[in-house]
Amino acid sequence: MEVTGKIIDKFELQKGTSKAGNEWQKQLYLMEVNENNSQYPKKFVFDFFGSRVNEYPLEVGDTVTLSFDIESREFNGRWYTDIRGWRAVKVDGAAAPAGAAPGAAPVDLGAPAISGAPIAAGDLTDGGSTDDLPF
Repeated sequence: MEVTGKIIDKFELQKGTSKAGNEWQKQLYLMEVNENNSQYPKKFVFDFFGSRVNEYPLEVGDTVTLSFDIESREFNGRWYTDIRGWRAVKVDGAAAPAGAAPGAAPVDLGAPAISGAPIAAGDLTDGGSTDDLPF
């Protein structure tokens, strides 16, 4: 999955050692996504784990396109969900597509494109009436 937004907080780096003796690190970020200049932007926490922490050093204020996976797991009868980043590309404000809102995520819901061509009366299934709803 992919989303474009602004980094609004960077949390303290977490480090540790696994049971197998391997060192690990995890960096958490808070991202804000404001699709269509909504009054209520969405916020979520994601992380980079392991070598990706150093590979993608992000700072507060960066606008990035984040590629991520969502994973849930069960532990002691409770479910936990992680948003794990695997790539981040910093977005240059000048490189945004014309008419796109800053921080807007490209969304493709799979809807067919709507053409501007008028509907001919013979194309309707109810015999040509254009003022009746189909339900």
